[in-house]
Amino acid sequence: MSPNLDSPVQTQMAVALFKSPLGGGEYHGNSRMERKSTGRRRVFVQTDTGCVLGMELDRSDNAHTVKRRLQIALNVPTEESSLTFGDVVLKNDLSSVRNDSPLLLTRNFMHRSSSTPCLSPTGRDVQQRDQSGPIEILGNSCVFAKTRLLVKEIVKAIKNGVEPLPVHSGLGGGYFFRNSRGESVAIVKPTDEEPFAPNNPKGFVGKALGQPGLKRSVRVGETGFREVAAYLLDYDHFANVPATALVKITHSIFNVNDGVNGDKPHSKKKLVSKIASFQQFIPHDFDASDYGTSSFPVAAVHRIGILDIRIFNTDRHAGNLLVRKLDGVGRFGQVELIPIDHGLCLPETLEDPYFEWIHWPQASIPFSEDELEYIEKLDPVRDSEMLKSELPMIREACLRVLVLSTIFLKEAAAYGLCLAEIGEMMSREFRRGEEEPSELEVVCLEARRMIAEREILSPKAEVDEEEFQFDIDYEDAGYDFSPNMASEDFMTRNPFQFPFGGGNCRTQLFKLDESIEEEESEEEETSFNYVPAPAKNVSESKLSMSLKNITLGDRKQKHPSFSGTKPENGDLARASSGHRSANEQLPVSSSFLKLADMNEEEWRLFLEKFQELLYPAFDKRKSVTVGQRQIQRLGTSCQF
Repeated sequence: MSPNLDSPVQTQMAVALFKSPLGGGEYHGNSRMERKSTGRRRVFVQTDTGCVLGMELDRSDNAHTVKRRLQIALNVPTEESSLTFGDVVLKNDLSSVRNDSPLLLTRNFMHRSSSTPCLSPTGRDVQQRDQSGPIEILGNSCVFAKTRLLVKEIVKAIKNGVEPLPVHSGLGGGYFFRNSRGESVAIVKPTDEEPFAPNNPKGFVGKALGQPGLKRSVRVGETGFREVAAYLLDYDHFANVPATALVKITHSIFNVNDGVNGDKPHSKKKLVSKIASFQQFIPHDFDASDYGTSSFPVAAVHRIGILDIRIFNTDRHAGNLLVRKLDGVGRFGQVELIPIDHGLCLPETLEDPYFEWIHWPQASIPFSEDELEYIEKLDPVRDSEMLKSELPMIREACLRVLVLSTIFLKEAAAYGLCLAEIGEMMSREFRRGEEEPSELEVVCLEARRMIAEREILSPKAEVDEEEFQFDIDYEDAGYDFSPNMASEDFMTRNPFQFPFGGGNCRTQLFKLDESIEEEESEEEETSFNYVPAPAKNVSESKLSMSLKNITLGDRKQKHPSFSGTKPENGDLARASSGHRSANEQLPVSSSFLKLADMNEEEWRLFLEKFQELLYPAFDKRKSVTVGQRQIQRLGTSCQF
């Protein structure tokens, strides 16, 4: 049974860090090979309150022995708990766990007692038990070569007495780590100091690691690996994302909260280990909010926008676009853009993205030949496999969002849409306080409906009533919609306003029925190979023709997201109109559909239908855009 991710944390426990002997050497180059040959793997287990324990696994180890070591070392209760590795709940078999992987221990029942605190070992204990370096990179990919050089600089500086500095801006905990000259070279963000995490130093606490965070589709403690994913996906440094890695890092500067309210940091600093994102610090002059955006290079805006589309960035605001002036002969007024803060990308469900650049004039300029060539070479399946290899803890739902958004980008660019048009098709609209699905979501809803109808018409459509265990659950609002799927008039009058598969649609968000047909226990895994969508003159089924009848400017599938319900996160969940930044207003985001509840065969069929439906949607978007441009030209031509 999956844990209830919305249950409140009753007591915030102090985070302690204990590290088992991992052997000498800063990067463990030789010990990696020894572990590989003997079947031993090093892992870092983190509790949902932030405690970190490094340990080595033998082939005979299982989840029970890992929990037992945690209980002995950290004095934390492990009963009624689950050991998870991304989507996988680990039991007896730990073969899926790779070397240097972070695991998470979550409590199934969130009631905690302050009488069983998480005790920190003394400095002497740490010295005796841990012979490893103060910074351990989780992963051994060659792409982290630059990060390894930065780590060496920082370790040398720490030994010389150069202390890191806390970052005072933002909602989460962050720290500038410096080199021997006192220059900031990296910014470190511990996962247990994120907004709402147990050890947040700025008062934004209240949830355990693994629960829904600032965005419901991004869990607390999981923004760090998303930062790394954005860097890994930025092939050839195309968008200029700084080098980023996931690390286990030990220092006394990190925050550890005491008490329920998280407002009593430790008075006596001890060495504390954290799982954190580690990103190269780029010296800069401004951020985009302090500089005229019209002077930004078209290519830089396009490249950052292409990355944002691929990773479905839900928080690209001006504050996380750094601006650096370029000095030199002939470079007067030229600037370079550096995108940072990608912790809210790759959500587990489609929601409303935020693209600061969407109304910049550069975004309306067509892609260059080089940009189109780069987009054409993108392979969503290769990207997904790469992330699973480099970040094995990443969830399948995130990978499906990546695949979907990359296909959407490729087809839209090939059709001739510009960056602004693509971003607008992905963005939702708010009208009269009600949220409407984006054009991208409308296409997805239609594709899901077509798949569901295909299953209904199939004689094998026998759906089990077992609920799909998807950790980020949705509240049951008690709505019951059961229109006649066979009614052609209903579909013509109300396109997309009915549930899929004839199931019981729970809310007005038209969320998908979670009762999905179980696959055979010995089913063969179906691999999806990306194939470009057919040409524009594809023969469209009667069902897909309904997509052409919908007016994209008047999408009628709405949802009263702010009516009669109290925002979950107080001021951070206020109702707003128009686009929002996560640093400003964050209403509880809606989910019109999920991608993770499809089995492999359903996912393959869904992507086929999705690609078939894209060109009618592109036609409609192009006609809407042309109309808007004509109106705009008429309006400006009258202003003398």
